[in-house]
Amino acid sequence: MPERSDLDAIAAELYVLPPAEFTAARNARAGMADRSIAAQVKGLRKPTVAAWTVNLLARGGQLGEALELSAALREAQEDLDAAELSRLGRQRRALVAALATQATGLAKDAGVTVSAAARDDVEKTINAAVMDAAAAAAVMTGRLVTPLEAGAFEEADLADAVGGSLPGVAAPRQRDDLAERRARKAAEKAAREAERLANEAERELARIEAQRTKLQERVDHVSERIDDLRRDLDRLEEEQARAQAALGQVEEERGAAASRARSAAKDAERARGALEG
Repeated sequence: MPERSDLDAIAAELYVLPPAEFTAARNARAGMADRSIAAQVKGLRKPTVAAWTVNLLARGGQLGEALELSAALREAQEDLDAAELSRLGRQRRALVAALATQATGLAKDAGVTVSAAARDDVEKTINAAVMDAAAAAAVMTGRLVTPLEAGAFEEADLADAVGGSLPGVAAPRQRDDLAERRARKAAEKAAREAERLANEAERELARIEAQRTKLQERVDHVSERIDDLRRDLDRLEEEQARAQAALGQVEEERGAAASRARSAAKDAERARGALEG
C-alpha cells in the first residue's frame, strides 16, 4: 500500500506538467524513485492534451459543483423524477460547457493551446464525470491519461485511463436507504408545496387587506362628507325657518298695510266727491 501511495503521489505531480515536458520529467523522477516503484514510474503513460487539461481542472478544485450535480442527477434518475431530470439536464449542459472553457483557459495559461478536437474531448470527459460516479472518481484523481466519454466504457476500463491506482466508488444505496431518501424527498416536496400555498394565501390576504383599507378610506371619506352635508342641511333648515317666520310677519304687515291703503283710498274718494258736490 505505501508503494502504491508513493506511486500515486509521483503520478499526481507528473500529470499536471505540460504533456511536452512529461516524458523527460517522468524518466528523471523514475531515476530518483525507490527501486520498488521505479519501474512503475517509468511505465506511466504520457497523457493526451485533453486528459492533461482535465487534470488541471481537477487539481484546481473546480469540479466540486459538477460532482454535486452528478449526485443530484443520480438521485433524480433513481426517483424517476422527469421534471427534475429535465432541469438538471439543462444545468449539466451549461455547467459542462463552462468548465470546459475554464479548463482550456488553464491550459492556455500554462502555454498549451487546446485544439477544437481536444476541447471536445475535455467536454466529453467532464460530462462523463457528471453522469457516472466511477468516471468522477477517475477524473478527481487528477491523473487521467486518456479522455472519457459517458456510456462508452466499462468500470474496469477506467484503470487504463488513470496513471497509478484507481480509487473505489461508493457502493450503491441499499433499498432501505433509498426508500428512506424517497420518503424524505416526498416530505420535502410536501413541505415546499405547503410553503408555496401559505405564501399564496399570504399574498391573497395582503391583497384583500389593501383592498379593505382602500374601501374603508372611501367609506370614511363619504361618511365625513355626509356629516358635513347634514350640518349644512341643519343650518339651511334653520335659515329656512327664520326666513319663513320673517315672511309670515311681513305677510301680516302687508295685509294690514293693504287694508289701510284701501281704507285711505276710499276716504280720499269720498273727500273728492264732497268737493265736487
